[in-house]
Amino acid sequence: MSKIKIGIINVSDRASAGIYEDIPGKAVLETLREYLISDFEPVYKVIPDEQALISETLISMADVDGCCLVVTTGGTGPAVRDVTPEATEAVCQKMMPGFGELMRQESLKYVPTAILSRQTAGIRNQTLIINLPGKPKAIRQCLDAVFPAVPYCIDLIGGAYLVCNHEVIKEFRPKSD
Repeated sequence: MSKIKIGIINVSDRASAGIYEDIPGKAVLETLREYLISDFEPVYKVIPDEQALISETLISMADVDGCCLVVTTGGTGPAVRDVTPEATEAVCQKMMPGFGELMRQESLKYVPTAILSRQTAGIRNQTLIINLPGKPKAIRQCLDAVFPAVPYCIDLIGGAYLVCNHEVIKEFRPKSD
């Protein structure tokens, strides 16, 4: 059986150029390591805000690396260079708008500017792709909100079976009849 792979992409012009430290991508990895007792191999990239490159990286992580989950951080705001949701929509067969709706709802508890965020999620073959904001605190808040549904979603699309550390977060899977 092959090892579970999870993709993490920090979309940031400045982090990819070495101007900023890659704190958001590391925050995603740290959070996933807390959440999951399933052993997984991270596939990790820091790339600039270029729509074609983001799409190409998502395709590679899904189709070549075989990641069951790809989490992006950054590029979800209204600025001209924020194109992560467009790149995600371009490569997914199905969009999962409930993820973005719940993440914005959660973020609104903390900041009124959450309505400016365009986080979303979608499915490419057997890969769930989730776009998160770029701030580490917001990353954790958003992941805490949506992650209970992530393992079951991945089950439904034929991906790897993820098991959570129930002391940190509990995945939800409906009881079979």
